[in-house]
Amino acid sequence: MKTVTLGRTGIVVPQNGFGALPVQRVSMDEAVKILRKAYDGGMRFFDTARAYSDSEEKLGAAFGDGYVKREDIIITTKTAAKSPEGFWKDLETSLKALRTSYIDVYQFHLMGQCWKSGDGTGMYECMEEAKRQGKIRHIGGTAHKLGVARELIESGLYETVQYPISYLASDKEQELIHLANKNNVGFIFMKGLAGGLITDSKAAMAFASQFDGAVPIWGIQKESELLEWLSFMEDMPQMTQEIQAFIEKERTELMGDFCRGCGYCMPCTVGIQINQCNRMSLMLRRAPSDSWLTDYWQQEMEKIDNCIGCELCVTKCPYELNIPALLRKNLEDYREVLAGNRSVK
Repeated sequence: MKTVTLGRTGIVVPQNGFGALPVQRVSMDEAVKILRKAYDGGMRFFDTARAYSDSEEKLGAAFGDGYVKREDIIITTKTAAKSPEGFWKDLETSLKALRTSYIDVYQFHLMGQCWKSGDGTGMYECMEEAKRQGKIRHIGGTAHKLGVARELIESGLYETVQYPISYLASDKEQELIHLANKNNVGFIFMKGLAGGLITDSKAAMAFASQFDGAVPIWGIQKESELLEWLSFMEDMPQMTQEIQAFIEKERTELMGDFCRGCGYCMPCTVGIQINQCNRMSLMLRRAPSDSWLTDYWQQEMEKIDNCIGCELCVTKCPYELNIPALLRKNLEDYREVLAGNRSVK
């Protein structure tokens, strides 16, 4: 397994990180079991957020009781606070939940702007003060918009940047990693499986292995998923002509205006499950199952007809998608499947 250094943080970890968002969906006992198995298997980088319900508590339960030496793991978490008061509340809550005296990388979550010292918000000053107090080691930011991510990297203020990257990412998006390396900024890429659209973990890992100074965080909630990623600790996939050809085929099929399922567009004014309904056509092709055709999903998809075109979802979409148009296209495809004009298999 390749190890990487995350820019000027000096953090050195295997290029195989644990994304702890999904463990909020499993029991405490199961989460602790999975997290400890990840550590025992060689993973050292664990990423979570205050917004991920009890994910931080589960990390704290797994590692905060002496199971590992604190310095042997890297814990990163995030605050979605928009005020200094919210920042300090989140930080103290996270430290308590994680059962730690410090956070290795503390990140502003889903940044819509690049906060800077002296900009009047006081937000970046909070990071500087928390670092002076020893409560955080490094300052990071996460973004879903290319322009914001680029500004974070070039600002000289952020030691790490987290951004959605997979082999479906555009060339401009992939260039962010090279820009981060040039500016000595550690790069963390989330959504390495494009929200579930990528189903070949070997190809996903081979893609990640091409980059220096970057660590992918794989969302894991099942032991079977974990074992798949841990298998690469001893046998790291390398980019081959065969894998490259496969990736190019995938990019041809999937790149463009597709929903990543992040859910930042919700809630919908009329109750549409946008993050699922807006990718139904892709899921029917990528993960075909009759479960998508149940009465429940038929009713959910029909809600698309209730769309009033308010476009509130569009204003919140980090990928600037024309969500109402995509929803209508997904409903059209779905109805074709139901009518028997297309197969779900």
